[in-house]
Amino acid sequence: MDKILVHGGVRLDGEVRIGGSKNSALPILAATLLTKEKCVIDRIPDLSDIHYMLTILGRLGCEVERASGVVQIRAEKILTEAPYDIVRKMRASVCVLGPLLGREKAAKVSLPGGCVIGDRPIDLHLKGFEALGAKVTVKGGDIILEATQLKGTRINLRGRNGPTVLGTGNIMMAAVLADGTTDIEGAAEEPEVIDLANFLTAMGARISGAGTQHIQIEGVDELHGANHTVIPDRIEAGTFLVAGAIAGNQVTITRCEPKHLGSVIEALKNAGFELSHTTDTVTISPNGFRRPLHIETLPYPGFPTDMQAQFCAMLATMNGTSVVTETVFPHRFMHVSELKRMGAVIDLSAHRATIHGVERLSGAPVMASDLRASAALVLAALPADGITEINRVYHIDRGYEAIDEKLNSLGAHIERVKS
Repeated sequence: MDKILVHGGVRLDGEVRIGGSKNSALPILAATLLTKEKCVIDRIPDLSDIHYMLTILGRLGCEVERASGVVQIRAEKILTEAPYDIVRKMRASVCVLGPLLGREKAAKVSLPGGCVIGDRPIDLHLKGFEALGAKVTVKGGDIILEATQLKGTRINLRGRNGPTVLGTGNIMMAAVLADGTTDIEGAAEEPEVIDLANFLTAMGARISGAGTQHIQIEGVDELHGANHTVIPDRIEAGTFLVAGAIAGNQVTITRCEPKHLGSVIEALKNAGFELSHTTDTVTISPNGFRRPLHIETLPYPGFPTDMQAQFCAMLATMNGTSVVTETVFPHRFMHVSELKRMGAVIDLSAHRATIHGVERLSGAPVMASDLRASAALVLAALPADGITEINRVYHIDRGYEAIDEKLNSLGAHIERVKS
């Protein structure tokens, strides 16, 4: 098992290229199950979660070829059961349920694993499948879906903490081959949902309203193969902008989509950083005076929960008192105890963190608890005194492609070693 050693106190400078979106790529790869024809997906990031998804597709009978960020998949003959030994490693594996149900009218998938960031039920997924006409059974840790046919209907996917992104994608993938029209109310508005809809449309689906709270899907008899390029990863982009904020002279992220970063850019500007952008780059520079922030995570286009931990790391080193309120996953604060080991002063109460900025953090042995917490610890270590040892970095490899190498290209001093 690898660990990362971050030698703190260096300044970052230069450009870093952003990869394809993990949260787009996973459901798009799953959507290839909907056709017997070959699909070609470009800009697939090299991540462990992607590896798991491709392994699942292979176990389901797909022919998979991968080279230089391009994946070719042909799902001519497929099985309908995804095994526990792979599914348990990644929550997003649940997104094969929709396409299996849509194409084969049957699916058996183990309840998924993934990051431990609080309760992440899939009840809204199952509610949507039932509304489309599927019989849903949960037995022995497996989700079993069966249907003689699927019929379009009206489905509301708004949950207690907002819309479900994976749920929206899952219902879209099941509904594209259903009889009649499906109206999804309370749909997630994230760019990743739009990206999936664009791929499905390229395959012959009829979808309107993606990117709004109301998506309409007119079912078709069959889909065909298609080529698609995945959108840039907005969370990786935001993470490198925070790296530039916390330890940078001037950092530019390239091959990104600035319009997907609106709330993150606004928050960084409010904290006193200077940002400029072109059509596919964003540059962040210090602006002399840092200000504390009050942030509340919200569904897109609000401030993303996947950037909360990284901002906690940044705010821990800024003068004044900041408040971060988590409304999407209220228990997503496992990084706080590790930041406190580095000298951060943070009061945690229910779903709110009150952060009293300190002048400097100190290197310490810390433990990564989930994907975004891992990134936060790396960011916190960049300006810290001494060496920070980050264990369980397999979490970070789930969602960041060679983050250590990319930060080193900006001037960081990071080593990856065996535990």
